Order: sequence, then C-alpha cells, then structure tokens
Amino acid sequence: MAPMLGGAISIPSATLLFWCLAPFSLTGAPWDWRAVAIFVAVGLFFPATVTLLSFEANRRMGPNTAGAVGNLAPLFAVLFAVIMLGETLHVWHALGIAAIVCGVMLLSRPGRAKGTVWYLATLLLPLTAAAVRGAIQPAIKAGLMYWPDPMVAVLISYTVSSVVALAVVFSRNERGFTRRGVAWFAAVGFSNGLAVLAMYAALGRGPVTLVSPLVAVYPLVTLALSHVFLQYERVGRELVAGVVTTVVGVVLLLAA
Repeated sequence: MAPMLGGAISIPSATLLFWCLAPFSLTGAPWDWRAVAIFVAVGLFFPATVTLLSFEANRRMGPNTAGAVGNLAPLFAVLFAVIMLGETLHVWHALGIAAIVCGVMLLSRPGRAKGTVWYLATLLLPLTAAAVRGAIQPAIKAGLMYWPDPMVAVLISYTVSSVVALAVVFSRNERGFTRRGVAWFAAVGFSNGLAVLAMYAALGRGPVTLVSPLVAVYPLVTLALSHVFLQYERVGRELVAGVVTTVVGVVLLLAA
C-alpha cells in the first residue's frame, strides 16, 4: 500500500484506540482552552505529517536508514525546548548533539532499499519529519502545563490528525487498500499511538532535554526487527556505525 494510504489507516486506528481507552484513562483535570488550542495545533502536524513523511522515507530508503536519520529529532527538540521553555543546555547535550549529527552524516551517502536508489535529497523526508517531531515535544510540554493529562493531549491531537490524513486521501481520490496492508498499518498505528501516549506522559513529568533523547533509541529496535520481517534489508558497516554513533549521542545527552 502507498504511504498516504498507510497513514490514513494507522492514525485513525490509534485514534479509535484512544477513544475506547478515554473513559477509563482521563484524569478529570479542569478543562483549559489554552491547552486545547496547543493540542489542536500539534494535531495539524503530528502525527499526520510526520507519519506520511516517515512512511515515504521508509519506502524510499528502507526503515533502518530512515529510522536512524529520524534520530535527529532530539536535536530539534532540545533546541526548541531551550528557546520556548527556557530549559538549560549543558556541555553533554552539545556533545550528544554533535555525535548524532556525525551519525547521520555516516548515513547520508546514496544507498539502496528494496532495489531503489536514493540520493541525498531523499534525506529531506526523514529530516523534515524529525524537525516536526522535535518541535511538537516542547509544544506538548507547554500544553500539559495548562492541562496535565496526556490522554487528553493524544486524544485531541490524534483526532485532528485523523481528519487531516483522511482529508488528504479523499481529496486525492487515492486507491489501493489491501487486507494485509490495512492489518499491518493498523498494527503500526496502535504501536505508534501507545508510544506517543507514553512519551506525552513522560513529557508531563520530566524535561524535554531528557525525554526526547531517551525516545530516540528506537533505531536499535528498528535494526533488530528489520532482520526478522524484511529479508531485503542489508546492514553494512556504515549503517551500523551510523546507528551506533547516533545512539552514543543519545547516551551523552542522557548524561547531562
């Protein structure tokens, strides 16, 4: 299935899950329109825009490389957290960011994924997704200061993103749904949704400069599962070095 169709399945699937969990998970915190406005604004970009960019990057570059480049999200998150929330940037943060950038540079050479050549310009897909993902984290942190309920945050943002994703698909009159594709993308939606809920809960309790780098260790799981599910994924020395370097950068960020 095309990435756009995948997004139209995964995001509404997660949204449906959240609406089913909402009656049992909402904390009952007082309603705050400032938080609602922030969550709605976030929903216009995340997860809808990030999901479409990430799926397209996976298709063109393979999940290993696309996932590792997405590790730049902490760089943007820390930058926006310092600017928007006044969080402190320590020396270890700077060293960690430098290591992550070096890791991405190791992954920036033209490569192959599923027999398709990709070039440096293709990096704009996961880089843009990383920038958006990084920007929304301090925004969510700010929203949770007004309404400290992560379930409300994901419920509102995912509902808005579902409307965006479905509107894009229907406006383009996209076709090509398959049973297996729907099943896989629904599973992806549930997994991503629960991960985002956990991240929002963490943002409500800790600084962005800690939460964002910790979330960024996911390429390790991507690398391992690619061997299980995707026979065509080849892991070379540069890919391993890139992933290891970016994860080292995350460790340095956590040491701050």
